[in-house]
Amino acid sequence: MSLRPTIARFTHVALPCCDIDKSIAWYEEFTPLRLLQRREDKDGPSAWIGQPDMIDKPFIVVLVSFYRDQASGPQPTLAPFAHLGIELPTREDLDVIADRGRAAGCLAWEPQQMPFPIGYVCALTDPDGNVVEFSYDQGVYAAVHEVWG
Repeated sequence: MSLRPTIARFTHVALPCCDIDKSIAWYEEFTPLRLLQRREDKDGPSAWIGQPDMIDKPFIVVLVSFYRDQASGPQPTLAPFAHLGIELPTREDLDVIADRGRAAGCLAWEPQQMPFPIGYVCALTDPDGNVVEFSYDQGVYAAVHEVWG
């Protein structure tokens, strides 16, 4: 049985990476993303990572490690401000992820309270230097429910 969307849907963003195993491990350690599947072809390995609880409206990050690019080292795609955003349920959750990122040497932005609608934020960098923002009370969920709910 083949499942397909019933309308056009935003489903993924693709990021190049140098070491796919290191990137998968990083995203599994610091984010709610988990490995969905891996592939490899003549151009190099790739992996789909996503949230297992988003079955009805999946969104994944595609990690691609092209053989031709591996020798050049990390080439951040999402930097210095472009980023993936993850909203956390509590302010304490954000402080915990910031502490973990600081200990691992990948904290890019210290936790800080920003003006509305940004909320309380910090950011980590993945093994290739891409920025992943973590927020609390950013209001994405509230805005979606207010306007489209």
